[in-house]
Amino acid sequence: MKILVLNCGSSSVKFKLFKTEGGYAVLARGEAQRIGMPGTVIRYNAGKKKDIRLEKPLGDHCAAVDFLLSLLVNGTTAILGGLEEISGVGHRIVHGGEYFRTSILLDRQTRALLEMFGDLAPLHHPPNLAGIDICTELLPGIPQAAVFDTAFHQTIPDFAYTYAVPYRYYEEYRIRKYGFHGISHHYVASRAAEILQRDLASLKMVTCHLGAGCSLCAVGGGKSLDTSMGFTPLAGLVMATRSGDIDPALVAFIA
Repeated sequence: MKILVLNCGSSSVKFKLFKTEGGYAVLARGEAQRIGMPGTVIRYNAGKKKDIRLEKPLGDHCAAVDFLLSLLVNGTTAILGGLEEISGVGHRIVHGGEYFRTSILLDRQTRALLEMFGDLAPLHHPPNLAGIDICTELLPGIPQAAVFDTAFHQTIPDFAYTYAVPYRYYEEYRIRKYGFHGISHHYVASRAAEILQRDLASLKMVTCHLGAGCSLCAVGGGKSLDTSMGFTPLAGLVMATRSGDIDPALVAFIA
């Protein structure tokens, strides 16, 4: 089988194409950055083929996915005889709210349900949905799965995810700690247990996701018990473009 994994960010699209026979291996990878802005950059690598870097205007995420997939099947960059060789697509989805507690297969009903979380992730959610929609168009009939960044943190107990504000804000607006980077934290915890040759269910650990965005997660028995990010990815550690935790009185003081 050949599985396409797609990550549509606020201004970028990244993908990898895996083969699963005889263990996972990456057949190709690529990305488009600065989508919808001047100087869109595309990078592509397929196995032993030479790395490709080019600039091409791409107006939106659908155009970016369309172009990246065309590299897999057209001209000197092709490694597939056609897109029908792809057996499935996995999408990284930033927000599943409280509704999606695990990965799901996408269909019309689940795709419609995803519309509910646009206000919770306004920068990332529309590109996530665009990636699903263009794959439905370009790869008709091929199964697609959604994997949620928030799902791993749905095991955080209520005393840890509830903010010390009037409870009606949670009841009416679902304001609570959601946590992010869950896909990464889940993988890191599982990989650490594998390296330590220990049963994940027996371990207590702190996992670290450190990049332009950063978060920590307390993992016990293989489950997320608390995390540094909150209602949005702004909370927690200091990051490249996010302040992390600050005293909320600063806003009133500066005003």
